[in-house]
Amino acid sequence: MQRTRGAPVLDLEDPQQAVGGAVGSGRGAQLRTEFDFVLPRGYVDQDGVVHNDGTMRLATARDELLPLYDARVQENAAFTTVVLLGRVITRLGTLGAVNANVVENMFASDVAFLQDFYRRINAEGHTRLAVTCPGCSHRFTVDVAGGRLGES
Repeated sequence: MQRTRGAPVLDLEDPQQAVGGAVGSGRGAQLRTEFDFVLPRGYVDQDGVVHNDGTMRLATARDELLPLYDARVQENAAFTTVVLLGRVITRLGTLGAVNANVVENMFASDVAFLQDFYRRINAEGHTRLAVTCPGCSHRFTVDVAGGRLGES
């Protein structure tokens, strides 16, 4: 799986990008599956090191189904978020691994940020679009979701 960095810019005039969310178009287009983020506060590990930057991958159906079989989730449905985020966060700072135990010990504001980030990349797809001003033909990008990632 190849990773692309930075927010893709989708061109409304290219139907392949507008519908499929692929970076590029035509044969050989790559689907962006991993997205970088920066936590508002950061995860503090047992040594006091703060980890802010990370990467989250797109979720699969398996990612969303497996937490339902987890005993912690069966006891408390609210734990679903913790288990799910532990599966899809592929990198957090210099930590060797990210799992539900890491997510469980994050600040609530960071978990809320990650929930919103998860929702945006999995449910809504890409929200940045390349547009052209009809008056002056200037090309620029707009975020159709409004606000920055992590903001309500």
